[in-house]
Amino acid sequence: MPTPIRPTPTGRRDEGGVGTRAIVVRAGFRLATAQGLWERFGMQSNGDGMQSTAETTWERVRFDRPAPGVGRITLTRAEAANAQDYLMISQLNEAFDVAAQDTEVRCIVLAAEGNHFSSGHDLRDETDINDLPIVGTQCHFDAEGAEGYMAREAELYVGLCWRWRNIAKPTIAQVQGKVIAGGLMLVWPMDLVVCSDDATFADPVVAFGVNGHEYFVHPYEAGARLAKEMLFTGRPITAEEAHRHGMVNKVVPRDDLESATLEMAAHIAKRPMIGLTLAKQSVNNSLDAMGMYTAIQSAFGLHHVAHNHNMRLFDSLVDPSGLQVIRDEA
Repeated sequence: MPTPIRPTPTGRRDEGGVGTRAIVVRAGFRLATAQGLWERFGMQSNGDGMQSTAETTWERVRFDRPAPGVGRITLTRAEAANAQDYLMISQLNEAFDVAAQDTEVRCIVLAAEGNHFSSGHDLRDETDINDLPIVGTQCHFDAEGAEGYMAREAELYVGLCWRWRNIAKPTIAQVQGKVIAGGLMLVWPMDLVVCSDDATFADPVVAFGVNGHEYFVHPYEAGARLAKEMLFTGRPITAEEAHRHGMVNKVVPRDDLESATLEMAAHIAKRPMIGLTLAKQSVNNSLDAMGMYTAIQSAFGLHHVAHNHNMRLFDSLVDPSGLQVIRDEA
């Protein structure tokens, strides 16, 4: 939940290109059409589809293929505990597109450099969303009042998390250290979670006067009782607790985290892609039948009730006294 800013309108122009319609914005980004990905990231035909280069880097993330059939995306903002600004989120989405389009990749790993997987959203971020590619159907990001900011969060938070959750390939989160609030929004869309024994998981933002982070799947991921405890107390959940409640698949020593994750990913990648895709869709469909997406949208609406309540009381999207509470308990 970054501090609200008023984006500066930027001009956009159409650029014809190789049978596709590309939207170019001020920073030179382009909508993630397949053709655009192939051109921008040097993807080459392998006879059956497209294959990525061995490594692709952005300012905030890196993509490589560390094992046969495995694509790995790594967050590279370790100096900021992988706090997520809008640029990281946008580049992460591009990296997922590269991995999804690469026919050599059957399983995608999401990892992070440094001591901590992600400390959440960068509250100091002042990126203009109009400088980023818009993937969903949200619009009017410059609108006054709640309209513009709700559209921004619907695009960059809920919309992209749901998109990653539904990638038609198995995904594994490789998690170490702290995972705080928005950090969970990167872990929970993944299909499987392997974590180090020092990993902790927390969503302390009730101290900000809101109901939880935007991608509200807490009851599905942690179970109703633990979800309420996480939210009411804000305390970090240990790796052992998370494993006991089914929130993670495997807990390993920190030194074994990368090898254990790659071992699982490489094993999965031996399965036929059609079987993996249909199995994933079948489980996701079961969660959808339980109302998962409806629950997310309902909680997202309440999240913005909280933002507007705080704006009336504190002229801020969040209760400013919560920041010190969260820092003291981190």
